Amino acid sequence: QVQLVESGGRAVQAGDSLRLSCTGPIHALSTDPMAWFRPAKEKEREFVAAINYNGDRTTYRDSVKGRFTVTRDHTKLTTYLQMSSLKPEDTAVYFCAVLRRPYGTPSTNPLDYTDWGQGTQVTVAS
Repeated sequence: QVQLVESGGRAVQAGDSLRLSCTGPIHALSTDPMAWFRPAKEKEREFVAAINYNGDRTTYRDSVKGRFTVTRDHTKLTTYLQMSSLKPEDTAVYFCAVLRRPYGTPSTNPLDYTDWGQGTQVTVAS
């Protein structure tokens, strides 16, 4: 199992920006799609953003489009989630996950992802 480690979460004010990081083994972060998820009321985890292996394909949930940006840096074996214009409803534990499908298309379904980090807490005060 791939071990992923998230970092960067903290308490901020509404409107602030924050960057989350996710690091892991080279084989996962070089060729496999990566995604960010957070818990939701109606389901265990809801999709936030995803990126393919080289970063030329990204996808976002509607509520974060234009505010969040997912990127990856292979030289640092890290995937990032840049969050701006944060809202109280963005408060959650954010998890990164890897989809073991080398050079494949990212998925928005958490069931497709096999390896997860422990999460990093983001708290947005109004």
